Amino acid sequence: MEGDVGEWILLNFWPSMFGARVKIALAEKGIKYEYREEDLSSQIKSPLLLEMNPIQKKIPVLIHNNKPICESCIIVQYIDEVCNHHPLLLPSHPYHRAQARFWADFVDNKVQPAGRKTVWHKNKEELEEGRKELIECLKLLESEALGDEKPYFGGERLGYLDVVVGGYCNWFAVYEAIANINIEAECPKLMAWANRCMKRESFAVSLIDSHKILDFIMQVKNKFGPVN
Repeated sequence: MEGDVGEWILLNFWPSMFGARVKIALAEKGIKYEYREEDLSSQIKSPLLLEMNPIQKKIPVLIHNNKPICESCIIVQYIDEVCNHHPLLLPSHPYHRAQARFWADFVDNKVQPAGRKTVWHKNKEELEEGRKELIECLKLLESEALGDEKPYFGGERLGYLDVVVGGYCNWFAVYEAIANINIEAECPKLMAWANRCMKRESFAVSLIDSHKILDFIMQVKNKFGPVN
């Protein structure tokens, strides 16, 4: 497979935790790329986004040598496979790779919906449901995937699942502010992991400040009300 030479372009919307994953993976691999912002707050999608992702019309999209790759987890795996002369993100053992992918799926299908319900709740009942679901999911992720002794989900070094969950590191403070919860009190090991990750250069250059995200959410809510 071709190396990491060539042209890399990332289409993204700055608050996206999914786009943040891709940025972290690119930074971990040392790949230089062109960043193109899609202003989805205007609900107008660029011709390039529609051309590169005509099926889903969503960000992020990574364009490598004019070829688009869509869906953040697939993009991270693609980056890992193409740049395989760098330290690999996915585990070498098939079983461990399967487990990493399982928990990545858990994050996208359990954590993300719970977080979205928490942020964009329509009433107090939905906020309470989202808060409860989010904490339950994060506790499961902490106990079953992170465990007691590993510094990273990937073990002694950062791996694929760290990148996948890493896109949420700056969102934890957002969830806390909106839902009036203390994630560190509920999931101390998970937050210790997040703080450890955020000290890495790849995270520091990839994640947007939580206050900026919270301000954006409040602006959207004030303008449009709850978002479905």
